[in-house]
Amino acid sequence: MRNLTMLTDLYQLTMMYGYYKEGMQKNEGIFDLFFRPKEDVVYAVMAGTESVVEYINNIHFAEEDIAYLRSLNLFDESFLYYLKTFRFSGDLYAMAEGTVVFPYEPLVRVRAPIMEAQLIETAILTFVNHQTLIATKASQICYSAQGDSVLEFGLRRAQGADAAIYGARAAIIGGCNATSNVLTGQMFGITVSGTHAHSWVQSFPDEVSAFRAYARTFPDSCLLLVDTYDTLRSGVPNAITVFKEMREAGHEPVGIRLDSGDLAYLSKKARIMLDEAGFPNAIIAASSDLDEYVIRDLKTQGARISVWGVGTRLITSENNPALGGVYKMSGEVVNGELVPKIKISDNPAKVTNPGYKKVFRLYDKDSMAVADLIALEDEVIDNTKPLRIFDPIQTYKRMTLTNFTARELLLPIFVAGKQVYTCPDIHDIADYAKREMASMWDEYKRLLMPHTYKVDLSDRLYDLKQKLLRDAVGDHA
Repeated sequence: MRNLTMLTDLYQLTMMYGYYKEGMQKNEGIFDLFFRPKEDVVYAVMAGTESVVEYINNIHFAEEDIAYLRSLNLFDESFLYYLKTFRFSGDLYAMAEGTVVFPYEPLVRVRAPIMEAQLIETAILTFVNHQTLIATKASQICYSAQGDSVLEFGLRRAQGADAAIYGARAAIIGGCNATSNVLTGQMFGITVSGTHAHSWVQSFPDEVSAFRAYARTFPDSCLLLVDTYDTLRSGVPNAITVFKEMREAGHEPVGIRLDSGDLAYLSKKARIMLDEAGFPNAIIAASSDLDEYVIRDLKTQGARISVWGVGTRLITSENNPALGGVYKMSGEVVNGELVPKIKISDNPAKVTNPGYKKVFRLYDKDSMAVADLIALEDEVIDNTKPLRIFDPIQTYKRMTLTNFTARELLLPIFVAGKQVYTCPDIHDIADYAKREMASMWDEYKRLLMPHTYKVDLSDRLYDLKQKLLRDAVGDHA
């Protein structure tokens, strides 16, 4: 387990030093990690919680860390001694990985001594921002694939090893069936997938010789890349020749892969050729700069593809390379008293929600999600009574729910510095994520102009927010 304590911004340490010098070590801070809406991200799939757990469990300043910080000539020895004994002692709640989440609602909630809460900000933002982004992208791609198998092939295009490893894991949470990344497969028990490249074909005297050699090597898992030279004139015919030879030897081929050209046209022609040759069960897989939009269009055009290998545009989330998650203070505990805090902006969407909060997901009688409600920690929802909810910005948008159920989304991960949560197996997370997506209406998941899912504030939280806004305006009048 890696020690990533120093994976932080310098200003976290300078603020910690300031708190220390001001005697504020015992003050508790309350922080929320959430993301704001963007054009291409109206929902997200939570990921990164396991990385947060590993980070918190191993947080400590090693001797070499202290030595480096001393060399900066910013901190006195008493503060450096404090860092030597640093451990996380607070409470951390988070959404379970695989949960479908929405803008403004806390994905992670921290209540801890303010110096501790401050230090962990950068790292947990790094983990959750990246992994949630990739899980979300994978979810969108898999939604477009309409139940077809989607494979993560982005290792060589990822921005570094960690992005490749944990991005592949996040892709599985988002719905991918396997990854080409062998290390990720080994670390997390994820199915790995891969066959051969164009170089395999080029290394033999001719295409059919390459296909025969591969079939001999993998007789029960033979899938051939057919576009090295000419897909329809040589690739598919040569694949069929080898498939017939395999069948005579008692083996059935898996299929072919297309990696270039007009995938709709080529897959339809290849399907006809395979069927006429007696291989209706041979699959057609495809790769080549795929994403959710390309796959959607290919499906619309009748492409005969059932397995999609997606690389660059998945592992980098090419069209939207950052989630935009933030970590904002929402309260402070001074001498045992909770003092709610708010950040004000000229942009109403950037005004934060104050207080110590939790999130409810509200379901109708058919177990479909209808809205999320952000409430104060001590609030309880009585589902035997009608519940009025309203948009916190456009308050005229209101609805009353009856015959509903409510589920709390934030789970205790650390309490008083001790881990109280067992991280699920990756396959259980992926199954949970599928159930989560199934509980959302298609209108919320479509790629263009999706319907906005309701994330509302409770009456008490809304009133608290308005009071703090009024008080702040009065102070600056």
